[in-house]
This record gives sequence, structure tokens and C-alpha cells, in this order.
Amino acid sequence: MLKIYNTLARDKQDFKPIVANTVNMYVCGMTVYDYCHLGHARVMVVFDMVYRWLKASGYDVTYVRNITDIDDKIIKRAAENKESIHTLTQRFIDAMHEDADALGVQRPDHEPRATQYVPQMLEMIAKLESNGLAYQAADGDVNYAVRKFDGYGKLSGKSLEDLRAGERVEVASDKHDPLDFVLWKHAKPDEATEVQWGSKWGKGRPGWHIECSAMGTHLLGQHFDIHGGGADLQFPHHENEIAQSEGAHQCQYVNYWMHNGFVNVDKEKMSKSLGNFFTIREVLKKYDAEVVRFFILRAHYRSPLNYSDTHLDDAKSALTRLYTALKGAGNVDLPVQDGVDWNEPHAQRFKAAMDDDFNTPEAVAVLFDLANEVNRSQSAEAALQLKALAGVLGLLQRDAQEFLQGDAGENGLDDAAINAQIEARLAAKLGKNYSEADRIRKELLAAGIVLEDTPQGTNWRRA
Repeated sequence: MLKIYNTLARDKQDFKPIVANTVNMYVCGMTVYDYCHLGHARVMVVFDMVYRWLKASGYDVTYVRNITDIDDKIIKRAAENKESIHTLTQRFIDAMHEDADALGVQRPDHEPRATQYVPQMLEMIAKLESNGLAYQAADGDVNYAVRKFDGYGKLSGKSLEDLRAGERVEVASDKHDPLDFVLWKHAKPDEATEVQWGSKWGKGRPGWHIECSAMGTHLLGQHFDIHGGGADLQFPHHENEIAQSEGAHQCQYVNYWMHNGFVNVDKEKMSKSLGNFFTIREVLKKYDAEVVRFFILRAHYRSPLNYSDTHLDDAKSALTRLYTALKGAGNVDLPVQDGVDWNEPHAQRFKAAMDDDFNTPEAVAVLFDLANEVNRSQSAEAALQLKALAGVLGLLQRDAQEFLQGDAGENGLDDAAINAQIEARLAAKLGKNYSEADRIRKELLAAGIVLEDTPQGTNWRRA
């Protein structure tokens, strides 16, 4: 049975969908005012992996990942660029799709934009007001009365007293309580009319938190299975979503909350404020997109992911070893939909890993064990199984020769490809498949790579 670490319970729990064999999942998407960075890439790839595994497990999945296309940062950037908000957001939505497509991220079933759901947001705010949880302040904003919602802080584990003691932001005096957050922002005199909507509280625009509550509820219902996003959204965004949604509908909002870990650079969280972030586009100029996807997936989704060229180089070498095994077995051509033999021992280990809170590091280790088996036996059946299992993670679906030559450069094979071939040759020798070992040596020699076997191992040089 699938187990998921539920942030709300602070424990791994058996996954039991609300409706049998059906999963409704919402993931917080991007605020589109700039190019996506590696932190965004991790969210997209991680929940694409979750989406794929749920479907591979036989669930009928509805996956929603929203787009925030109205926000203070968007308004500010559009003004700086002297362009319309729609022009700005559409440009970066297109760029986001290009980045996601390059990383092998499947499109969600629904990709709602916040500006398309303002009526639903106004309806939810009105419910909160009628339930005594929202009020219009003297400045025109409509705020959520945090202290009137029992259980605020249950997701983040923060008490109201702790939150108040840690409050560092100067709060507008019109709020009844410094912890209250905005649901509806009144229109400012200098703001463009394209970010103003009419409401019974006057012209304005929605606050960030109400956007996801309204979109998730409209598309998946008042109570659904999984809500995901980056760890930085746990508080206050997801905490506020719970307060809004449960305060409006008087029922549990989400059963399982999933949060992926941060991307770190030199042990610090990657962020624009620190100036240590890398856009996906910058990274893809240097590394193959599948290498970046593999780099993300071979770390557990909840653990920190440490970015460096060294780690990406290592990921490239590792992925090269897998493709080399496929190439040695004849570069099998297997569409993912032909399926995995789930009765085979490697597949059973793979499934056990993925059912244990999406343990991709262990699942990837199974792929390497299977690749070693392919190298030893040159079994087409094992190679087909390797490609099919990897396909569940969105990996190894390209022509092996194309991948291995893609970064070779002027001198033919690159170092990673050469080392992977040497490892494959060693595996073949250990398996007493000497004809395969000889074939690899001859192939490398034809590419200008001379092998020298020594008691300490195999060295190589370019001829």
C-alpha cells in the first residue's frame, strides 16, 4: 500500500483516497513575472513524478497546478517594463511551459489562472464574512480574522502566541489583529484598471492566499485528497488556505499535505533575495534536460537538494551509465505504454520503494542494479524492463546513441560516456561475457579511446 508523509500529521500514513481508485491533487504553481528557477523545476518534476506514480498504480488522477497571474510582484514588474500585465504574464507562462516540456514534465489536467476565478474568490470571501471570519477594514481591504478560526497553525505547528511573538512585519493599523491577512485588496488610485475587479466591497483584487482556495475548491471540491507545493509554502500560504477553505465550508479541506524540500546552494536556500538562484534556462545551456530531471529525482523529494556543477556532472555520469547499458543491449525501442512486468523481482523492489513515500533514490538504485544485470547478460528482456521502469519516472525514453553522443563534442565520446563504457565492460567480464567485453573495447578504440588494463583497474587515453 502507498504511504505518504503527511505534513499535517507529521508522519507517513497509508494513502486512502476519498473515492476509491480516484485521486484529486492540487499543487501550487508559479507566479509568472520572471523565468522559472531550479526551485520551480523541483516542484514541477517532483509532482510530475507523483502524478506518474499514482497513474502507474492504477488511480484515476485529476491533477491541478495553478498559475498566479495577478500579484504585487507582477504589477511592479509590468510597470517597470512599461507593458501590460497580460503581455508580461503570457510571456512567462509560455517560457514556463517550454522549461517544463524540456524537463519531461507532463501538463497537469487543469492549469487555472487566478484571473479566471475572481468570481469564485469573491463568493468564498462572502461566505467567510457571513461566517464571522472576514471583515472590511477602514482602509477598504477585506481581512481574515485569524483568531476566530479554531486550529490556526495546525499545519505549521505554530501557535498564535508564537506567531504573534515572531511577527516582524509592520502591520497596517486598520487590521483588527496583526496576524490577520488580506482576502481582498482595495484598488489603489495609481493601479492599472486591468488589475481591478468590482465587488460589494468596492473595486480591488484578490489576496494571494484566497486564489488557491477558490481554484482548488472549484476544480476538485470542498474536500480533496492531496495538496502539494514547496516547503516554503507551508506557512503562511498553506496554513491560510486551510483557514479560508475550512472556515468557508465547515469541513476538512485536504487529507494529505505534501511538501518538497528546498534547493540549496552552498547550504543556503536558493532564492532571488540572496542572489544565488539559477534559472532553468541557464542550467539547460550547460546540461542536458534529462540530466537535470535525473538530478532532481535521485534525491528524495522531502530532502534538501544541493545544487552544484559537481553534483550535476555526477548525475550526468550516472545517467550515462544507464543509457550505456541500453545501448549495449541493442538500444531497445519500447514505448512506456507497453508496460512493466510487475512480477519481476526488480520491479517489485521498485514498486516497494515508490510506495514508501515516493522513495526515488531507492527506485533509482534498482535501475542501476538492473543495468548491471543488462551489462552482464546482454538480455534484451532485462533491457526492456529497465527502459519500462525508468519510463515510469520519465527517464531513459530517448535513443541511447543520441543521448551518448549528444554532449560528446569534437573529440567524440565525453569522459562520462567513456567511464560508463568501461564500467559496462567490467560488468561483462565479471559475468564472463567476454565477447561483449571485447566488443566494448573495439568500439572505444574505433572512437579513438585506448584502454590499458592494470592490476589497479582500467585506465584510458585518447589516441
